[in-house]
Amino acid sequence: MDERRKTGNEGEDAAARFLASKGHQILDRNWRAGHLELDIVSFGDDGIHFVEVKTRRPPMQAEPQESVTATKQKRLVKAALAYLNRSRNPLLRDVEYHFDIVAVTFDNLGMTIGYFPDAFIPIYI
Repeated sequence: MDERRKTGNEGEDAAARFLASKGHQILDRNWRAGHLELDIVSFGDDGIHFVEVKTRRPPMQAEPQESVTATKQKRLVKAALAYLNRSRNPLLRDVEYHFDIVAVTFDNLGMTIGYFPDAFIPIYI
């Protein structure tokens, strides 16, 4: 496994633990449908969270969350719609949907997690 993929997996594991510690029930990780992907889908007390995880190690040119561009946001919304259309989970009905970002940074001092709930609000879901 290359270093970049290993870093990404470590970040997603840390993000899942972080969300669980905040009371989220992890419903899915690395869910895929064709070219669409959702890193984490969780259920919190306020609804369903579609969570994009961005993990970085220094040197960094920008904060991890800044890489979730408008194009990436559109893909996340498409993935969320596909997820909702394919799921038979009763938890997904009649709840609010949230698009969050978890930014994980590893450095010499350890790990830093930044949580950005409702990082963007799609206009077409």
